[in-house]
Amino acid sequence: MDSQSQGFSESPRKRCCGRETQLALMGLVTAALWAGLLTLLLLWHWDTLRDMKQLEEAAARNVSQVSKDLQRYQGDQMAQKSQASEMWQMLQELRSNQKTRTQDSGLSWDLDRLREDLSNFKSQSLNERRTASDLLERLQEEVAKLWMEILVSNGSSCNTCPENWVHFQRKCYYFGEGSKQWIHARYACDNLQGRLVSIHSQEEQDFLAKHVSKRGSWIGLRDLDIEGEFIWVDGSRMDYSNWHPGEPNNGGQGEDCVMMQGSGLWNDAFCRSLLDAWVCERLATCGPRRA
Repeated sequence: MDSQSQGFSESPRKRCCGRETQLALMGLVTAALWAGLLTLLLLWHWDTLRDMKQLEEAAARNVSQVSKDLQRYQGDQMAQKSQASEMWQMLQELRSNQKTRTQDSGLSWDLDRLREDLSNFKSQSLNERRTASDLLERLQEEVAKLWMEILVSNGSSCNTCPENWVHFQRKCYYFGEGSKQWIHARYACDNLQGRLVSIHSQEEQDFLAKHVSKRGSWIGLRDLDIEGEFIWVDGSRMDYSNWHPGEPNNGGQGEDCVMMQGSGLWNDAFCRSLLDAWVCERLATCGPRRA
């Protein structure tokens, strides 16, 4: 009887010890899982901080470069203005002398040459000013894109567009209507604080093809400067194309602006042709991510 009672009294103790061991193992496993999760969260946080720091440094470098370029071009413009003033003063002096020396053909020739030089100088100054303005605009857009990446990494949502604009991949598109030549379509986009669209991917092309007018729309591609060298209005090179078979052909000698047909295919056309539609683009604005 003693041995039997002793055997029955040990059985609950074994079951109790086994249950405690299982609980201890479950506690260790739970602690290990929490430790692993915390480690992953810390690694993700460190990577995010590192990426944000890199983006901020890149943005700061771009802003600094924009400031330096702007100061340099302002200095160049001041020097050009000074040279133009000196040339104008020389021209006035020559004109004054010409009144008393009308028979001096050499002076007349110098005067004509000076007038030509002054005209060329003004033309060169305008071209340099336009180049500087285009460069500054591109640099400002690159800075804006970097800030957009920083805001997105901080949880912002960059998909806000003005009324009547359509959002796609952090950009806003406006599908204008009305009979316009290419240059007037460009001015219309400028007035809307945008520019004629530049297309750089098949995804963007597919999106635009769903919305463009079936009668054809102006886009921001042209080869006005060098025949056959197409450049977008934002200054970027053509790294994607969707030409209609046989295009561009410069038919009739002078098709220097590009339109998107209703099918989505591209065609070079006369810049003075009247089209009933055009497409503008601008960067979307950022705001807090919606819950």
